[in-house]
Amino acid sequence: MFTKILVPLDLNDSKLAKAALDKAVALAKASNAELRLLYVMPVVPSTYLEYVPVNFEAGEKTRVEQELESLAASFDMPKEKVSTVIRNGGVYHEVLAEADACHADLIVTGSHWPTLATYLIGSHATSIARHAHCSVLVVRGEGL
Repeated sequence: MFTKILVPLDLNDSKLAKAALDKAVALAKASNAELRLLYVMPVVPSTYLEYVPVNFEAGEKTRVEQELESLAASFDMPKEKVSTVIRNGGVYHEVLAEADACHADLIVTGSHWPTLATYLIGSHATSIARHAHCSVLVVRGEGL
């Protein structure tokens, strides 16, 4: 069915991440697919650089790497079937770029229920689903 599943994660929203991960892991096991966890680090605007410590971005990257590795190790899957990656930039652009780069045939992303704001300006999940070159599964967990 699928060979490589990309899961973009918002590590600051564990409920949303868990909903997407649960589906992605189940699909990966059923398909014997590889699972690739992605975190997109936002670019700190230059106007804020004087307010953050010099090594802020390096520290954040280390923290995210550890969190992704911990998540990857928690799945009941062979280690060679799970990988992680961190990209910097805009979320949906980087998700689409990573999907193309790793040849994903499915993106599994979590999404909150739409609000007026997302109807007016859209959400990351909407943009990913609209522009992806592969299938996209948008997962909504209970109460999201």
